[in-house]
This record gives sequence, C-alpha cells and structure tokens, in this order.
Amino acid sequence: MAGFRSLAYQVRDARNDRALRRHSLRRCLERFAPYGHRATWWHLCDRHGIAPEDRGADPLRLVAALEELEEARAVWLEYERQFAERRRREKHHGLRRPEWAWGGSGDAVVRCADPGVRPEGALGEVLRRLVKALESEPGTGCPVCGEEELRWPAVPAVGGWEQAWAWDGPVCAGCGIVVPRPALADTPTAGAA
Repeated sequence: MAGFRSLAYQVRDARNDRALRRHSLRRCLERFAPYGHRATWWHLCDRHGIAPEDRGADPLRLVAALEELEEARAVWLEYERQFAERRRREKHHGLRRPEWAWGGSGDAVVRCADPGVRPEGALGEVLRRLVKALESEPGTGCPVCGEEELRWPAVPAVGGWEQAWAWDGPVCAGCGIVVPRPALADTPTAGAA
C-alpha cells in the first residue's frame, strides 16, 4: 500500500499518464482528507478548476491541488507533533486524560457534514485557524469562519451511522464543518438547537 509521499510523487511524475496522476491524487485523499474524502476532493476540484470526473485533467492543475493538500497536511502533522510532545510532558506530570484533546475523526480533521458546503479558502489556512482554536481557550462559535450559529444534528430514534454525527459536535451554519467539542466553551446536549 503506497503512502502519501509515494502517491504525491506519482502525481508529479510527468512520465505517468493523466489518468494515473489523477488517480494518485485521489488516493492521497485516502491518507489525508481534512474535510472527508468527497468534500476534500470537491474542494480541490473547485479551487483548481478540475472537473471531478475528468480522468484527463490538466497535470498542472493536479499538481497545484496536490500542493494545497500537502501544505494542509504539513500544518496538521506539525500540530500532531506538538500535541504528542505536550502529552508526554503532561503525562510526566500526572495528567492522564485531558478533556481538551481532539484528534479529528479518522482522516477527516475538519469534517464537513455536507460535502457540498465547505469553508472558504485554502485547506492549510482552514487548518491553521482550527489549530489556533484548539490551542487557545474554547470559544462560542465556529473556529474556522467565526459563525455563532451552530446546529446539532438530530439523533435518530433508532441507531445507525447518522447517530454518530451528534456525538462529534455541532455543525456550523456558515461553513458546514462539524465543530470539534474542545473548541467550544459550552457544549449543549446533542439534539439541542
């Protein structure tokens, strides 16, 4: 199984045909997709003028999209490195279960509830805003766009995948991200408006 850097190399490799380069970029999203796979792909396509289903996309556009993704990944990896270092110090001092810890939801660190509704701006800038919020005092609004209106998804009466959404955090009415609980001062109960 190829890693992110190996796949990034394939995107840049001019000897590869366009379909393989596009496929390699999509596979990079299996390793790091900050909004979730589909939302991140649509974001990159919108920002770099790539048709989502175009298997012969312009290689320069694919590389530009890859560079945006790499920048965001570097921001997040640095946050994870600093987080691990901080946790080692805290454990040394006896703090075993921090309340503020948040590591994202799998590969989606700023998951979008609806792939069609995403934050404005480059992925790296969005992640910088999120990291800043996670490293500062909790706020009352979205750490990415500043919107104060946050909506908790309804929890279905019967279990199912949708039920997991309510436990992650409220959805920002402005940019559509699922706001991580550690970024919020007061987290209302699930299902609240």
